[in-house]
Amino acid sequence: MAIGNFDGVHLGHQSIIALTQAEAARIGAPAGVLTFEPHPREVFAPEAPPFRLMNAGARAHRLEKLGLDALYEVPFDRALAALSPEDFAREVLVGRLGIAHAVVGEDFCFGKDRAGTAQVLADLGRDLGFGVTQSPLMDMGGLQVSSTAIRAALSEGRCRDAAQMLGHWHRIEGEVLHGDKRGRELGYPTANMSISGLHPPRYGVYAVKVDVLDGPHAGSYGGAASIGVRPMFETPVPHCETFLFDFTGDLYGATLSVALVDWLRPELRFDGLEALIAQMDADCVQAREILARTGPAPRTAHA
Repeated sequence: MAIGNFDGVHLGHQSIIALTQAEAARIGAPAGVLTFEPHPREVFAPEAPPFRLMNAGARAHRLEKLGLDALYEVPFDRALAALSPEDFAREVLVGRLGIAHAVVGEDFCFGKDRAGTAQVLADLGRDLGFGVTQSPLMDMGGLQVSSTAIRAALSEGRCRDAAQMLGHWHRIEGEVLHGDKRGRELGYPTANMSISGLHPPRYGVYAVKVDVLDGPHAGSYGGAASIGVRPMFETPVPHCETFLFDFTGDLYGATLSVALVDWLRPELRFDGLEALIAQMDADCVQAREILARTGPAPRTAHA
């Protein structure tokens, strides 16, 4: 069992999962992931700015691509957080899950007041009958691969730097919602998605790759997306609005996965709708050119 929050499922997380799968194969056991929902920070700091790279559904979809046998999402609340490291290991890992082996990052902390460390877990494992492997932190050119570093890259619009650390494109995933339908009136009908609870990338326009995950239009498309508050129309809550190239159809209620490939420009206020439409025309031309020369996302042996 790989244990952690796995926000983003970046290359460091993938290394932990690869070790888990190797150990599972060695001892003849299924390989799974144990994670927590909601994220502990959402329980202890509910007023903090949104920070998650992925919602639970997007994380599950990404983990599924890695070929795991099981995913356990443990409900995280203050009662769980109050368990001592020993009680967590005894009641959850052994009593409920019956694990044979745990794999964690070397900076892993757990239990009341985060008193448990990877070494504490290893010591408990010896007493309770399960093995523990500690995965070293990963760095790229002296930069530690972490969710924090990926958030920083996204905040600056550095999509490809984020992708290098993730091992895949950063994606915004969710249901297509009804909006005010202004895009349709402008000749650019868009799929409107909430980014509530997610770390907001740099506001602006992006070249994107889009997977429609369900419904009659399931498939992959290129597109251009606007993320932010639309200064022309003063939208109070940020959204992701995506125009799919060469697409006709109704996407309301479908689940989209929008991959950020390149940041094109910031949000702007225009002198009228004609200027806005002209800029949207130019954005789509630029996005098509970028996507035409862009290969697949950075890959690992498991992505």
